[in-house]
Order: sequence, then structure tokens, then C-alpha cells
Amino acid sequence: MTIRSWWRLAATGTAATALLLAGCGSDDAGSSDEPDAAQANGDDGDDAGDVEEPAEPITLTFQTLAWQTASVEANEAIVDAWNEANPNVQVELLQGDWNNVNDQLLTAFEGGTAPDVFHYESTTLQEFADRGNVLDLAPYLSDDIVADIRDGAWDTVTYGDGVYGVPFLQESQVIFANAEILDAEGVELPTVDNPWTWDEFAAVAQDLTTDDRYGVVYPLRSPANRILNLSRNFGGDFFTDPDGAATAVFGPAEGEVLQRIHDMFYVDESAAPDGLGMSASDSLPAFFDGQYAMLAGAIWLRQQLIEQGPDDFEWVTLPALVGDSSAQGAVAQTISVSADAEHPEQAVAFIEYFLNPENQVELAAGDWLLPTSQEAATAPELNDPETGWDVAVATATDLEIAPFQLVKGFEEWKDKVANPALQEFFADQISLEELGRKLTDEGNNILERYHR
Repeated sequence: MTIRSWWRLAATGTAATALLLAGCGSDDAGSSDEPDAAQANGDDGDDAGDVEEPAEPITLTFQTLAWQTASVEANEAIVDAWNEANPNVQVELLQGDWNNVNDQLLTAFEGGTAPDVFHYESTTLQEFADRGNVLDLAPYLSDDIVADIRDGAWDTVTYGDGVYGVPFLQESQVIFANAEILDAEGVELPTVDNPWTWDEFAAVAQDLTTDDRYGVVYPLRSPANRILNLSRNFGGDFFTDPDGAATAVFGPAEGEVLQRIHDMFYVDESAAPDGLGMSASDSLPAFFDGQYAMLAGAIWLRQQLIEQGPDDFEWVTLPALVGDSSAQGAVAQTISVSADAEHPEQAVAFIEYFLNPENQVELAAGDWLLPTSQEAATAPELNDPETGWDVAVATATDLEIAPFQLVKGFEEWKDKVANPALQEFFADQISLEELGRKLTDEGNNILERYHR
């Protein structure tokens, strides 16, 4: 039985005690600038019904991690619309911080002060679920939202038989190019239907390299997440039995992307060496200056290209590269309910409204990330070729749960072993074989502590 089928049975089985939730209808998505009261109450013409009215007015707390101006404004507007339409179920918006949210939530869970609803990311939900901090949403979720959100996104929040959040934003890796340089050099651009392979990309990068220009820059200051996600192109797992007694592994599949990027630095000499110490944002000034013809980065970087690029700078978003497949690992930003929330039905109803297709369009546009809603992904504003949205959205079906996401101890492995070892490898200080030994030997010493 598929995850989706199982949820549908669960929703059917609990229909007598948990009414189907608000804001789940998709027929009206994108039909107006502001959600109206009927939408906020789930009155969309289907048989879903309204969220159950509490006996007395209640207030739910919702902690968001939105920080970009457009995203913050979208959060505020959605909450305001909900509150206007639901006077007996008010939502108080709290501001969290990505830099300390993990410690803050753990402290709040221990102290019984956690927000009813909170924004975070899927890589941490398993730890919270194991500790009993987050609510299993499977009995509460409606058919509408289960069907609308991509199966691959649901996989990122599903542990065993439990569903511990609703996934709503994901990122993918693409290539950005200086359009003027590629045009002058006669490079035929890849398309969504005919993307470059890794070999083709390496050849183009080498051709574009001159005495005063590198073909590509790879910002690799913190390389682990990017490398592991891209390694799905060649079936790289890095762990066996990730949701069980996980063991770090390293073989040919795990080495493919690593070796290819390393060769671009030291064999082809087409990758800029200063990228090793850079974040994606750090690389932009030299990219704008024509010192790099192409820039490997995540789709959210498009916003900075638009806002920071010179008026005459012409750039283009190129499709993700293809190895044995076009698969990429991806985590998801999520909305979850605290296990101690006193009003779980109303909390989930608010989440379903907050993440309905119309609202996901606004949230995705605010953060320049992919919506998990399949209906939202069809919105015209998220398919604009001028801003690379068409290419970004095309990557959505290639995103899959990354094996490392299920590994207990992954964050420690990443911080203490993977990032420093990968930095050594890309700095040409250790070989691929030595890198593999570090990732497995030192990594398994860490993992053993989590699986005793």
C-alpha cells in the first residue's frame, strides 16, 4: 500500500471524530488576490465541511522562520486572513530564527512552552518524533492536501507509520550562466527536455575557460548537503539501512560527483579555486564581473541575481545536470504540530489553510523555492522564464528523499566528519580513497553511539 493510500484510509477511518480540514479545496486557487472568508473556513463547494468550532474561543501560536521581506509579508497576510475568517480560532504569529531554532524548540518542548504549530525542516523531525515532541498528523490530514502535495515531498516527513509535518518548500540545484558569455562563445543552451549530462557540462566549462575567466565556480564552503544531494544523480547513498541501524558506506556511486567536480578543479582547471571557501552569495560579485561563466547553485539564488546584479547583466537559469538519472536528494521545509497542543484538529485545519495551493504560490515566490503543491506549481507566476521559474519548477519531479535524512546522528556526522573531510578533498589534500575512509571509519564511530 502506498503512503498516500494509507493516509486516505486513515482519514476515512477518523472521519467520524475529526472533521475534514479548512482551506483544502483547490478549485479556487489563484482566482483572487486575497483569500475570502469562505475559503478560510473550508467552504469551497466540496463535502469537506468546516473545521469544528471550539466551545470557547481559542488562540493557537504559530512560530514561523520566514525572514525574507516578501516571505514575512506572505506569512502575515495568510494569518490575518485566517483570523478574520475564524474569530473563534485565532492564530498568534511568533517569529523564530533559523540560527537557534533547534535549541530553542528542544528547550520549549522540555519546558512545556512549545508553540502549537511550528515551521522547521524535515531533517530534524525524526529526532523530535522519537522524543514524542511532535504530533502524528496522519489521522488528521484531509484527502485534498494528501493528493495535492507530491509523494516525494511526503516521504521527507514520514517515519514508520507516522507523518510528522506537512512539507511545503524545497530547493533544487541548477546552473546559472552569464548569458552574454555563452552567446558570444556559441554555446547551445540545454533545455528542460534536453539537459546537459555531467560530461557535457564539464566539456562546456573547459571550453569557456580562458586566461582571465573560469568556466564555472562551485561555492563549497559547506559542501556536504550539496554533494550528498547531487550524488543521487548516480545513486549515491552514503548510508545503508538509513532508517535502521545505519552504517556509513562509500563506493563508486558515492564517488562519482566528487571525482567529477575534483577533476574540474585539478585536471580541466575549469573550476575557480576561490570557490572552495565561498558561499553562493560570496561568488556573486565575480560572477557579475565575468570572472566565471557559470555558477552552480540552488534555485533560491535567483532572487539575489535579480536584486544584486547590474542592470545590464544578462543571466539564464540552466536545467539541473543528469547522471545515471536526474534525481536529486532534497529535504523540505515543514509545518508541524506540537504533541502537547490542546487543539490538534484546529491546528491542522490552520496548517491546511496556510498551505493551500493559492497560499503556497505566495510562500514559494517569497522564498524563491519550490512549492510542494502540484497545483501551486502550475501557477503562471511560478513558471516565468525571465526569472528561471520554469526551469526551477521542472526539477520538482526529480526531488526525492535523501537517504541521509533518515539517519540518526547525521547532523553530527555531517558537521564533525563530512564537511571537514570534503573540504580537504576539494583542497586536494587527501585522495578520494582517503576521503571514503574518513567518511566511513570516523562516521561509523559516531553512528554507533546513536544505535546502541
